[in-house]
Amino acid sequence: MLQRPVLHASIEKALQRSPVVALLGPRQCGKTTMARAIAASRPAAFFDMESHADRSRLSNPQLALEGLGGLIVIDEIQHQPDLLQTLRVLADRPDQPARFLILGSASPDIVRHSSETLAGRIEFIDMGGFDMFETGPEALDALWSRGTFPRSFLAATEEDSFAWRQNFIRTFLERDIPQLGITIPAETLRRFWIMLAHYHGQTWNASEISRSFGVSDKTVRHYLDLLSGTFMVRQLPPWFENTKKRQIKSPKVYLRDSGLAHALLGLRNHDELMAHPKSGASWEGFALEQVIRAAPDAEIFFWATHAGAELDLLLLRGGKKFGVECKLGDAPRLTRSMRTALENLHLQHLWVIYPGRHRYPLDPKVTALPLRELRTELLFSPPSQ
Repeated sequence: MLQRPVLHASIEKALQRSPVVALLGPRQCGKTTMARAIAASRPAAFFDMESHADRSRLSNPQLALEGLGGLIVIDEIQHQPDLLQTLRVLADRPDQPARFLILGSASPDIVRHSSETLAGRIEFIDMGGFDMFETGPEALDALWSRGTFPRSFLAATEEDSFAWRQNFIRTFLERDIPQLGITIPAETLRRFWIMLAHYHGQTWNASEISRSFGVSDKTVRHYLDLLSGTFMVRQLPPWFENTKKRQIKSPKVYLRDSGLAHALLGLRNHDELMAHPKSGASWEGFALEQVIRAAPDAEIFFWATHAGAELDLLLLRGGKKFGVECKLGDAPRLTRSMRTALENLHLQHLWVIYPGRHRYPLDPKVTALPLRELRTELLFSPPSQ
């Protein structure tokens, strides 16, 4: 297993600041492994809410937990959200003999319940699979093709990786979704997920998708929110303000893990990916996720006008705006759309992320940047040119 020192350090700092820390991310992204690594350095107790025995141990949660010190880890807490009320009582003890690390795989419900119940006591950390900073830039092609889930990325062969992803999709639909109390048939949600893989990187159009799928706009919106809430889909919100141009006000939709997107499209390896018409959209989504991971404290949007100008990613940080475009090509060039984004959005700098190996200026305020050279400080401290 790869080491994840930056994430580890972030969780440790959060535990020093807050009595309760919520580590949120998709199933099988390594949350439990990370929690056990954190727990290994101190007295700790571990509870898994998918275990019947552990649920029985917490049948009277305050009695079971109030005598424990050190670190208390509660995994898959979305299966027993009523525990949050007990954690509020325990977190308010004056001596605070314990810290709580709770893990969850269904973001909206946990965030809502935790924010209401544990206001001022909880800190949230989002966790995904591996990123390029953990795997190293030499593994970028494999990370893009196989995706970020540890078992998929680390599989011995391409065949093993593809098989793991196919099994993950089936288990997610047939076991994980019903465990959340959702009764949508697995095959229905699979067909919708495959449809989203074909719409990957496009602006959400509920009417078009509902017609294709044969259900109402409200129903497809419900399916989309469900996959977003379980970390499978990212809805990138639009940025719009009062300008003379008519601007897009619907979100863009991306499958958050490129490997799952490829499995849903039936792409078994990198060669099949490169020959597929969705390769450019796949690269865009993959690169955007890497940029977002590199800028965790930035507000993120996309921008587009009905006239055709667009920007893949708009980052807001410190009251300033920075732009990102993602291009699957050997030598990206300055486009009219980029000039329009610079002028209309008053960007500090615009980065064109591509899979090459050389950084070069396209304009005093536009730089072509290889994804492998991406760094947090670089995004927000553009070079003088």
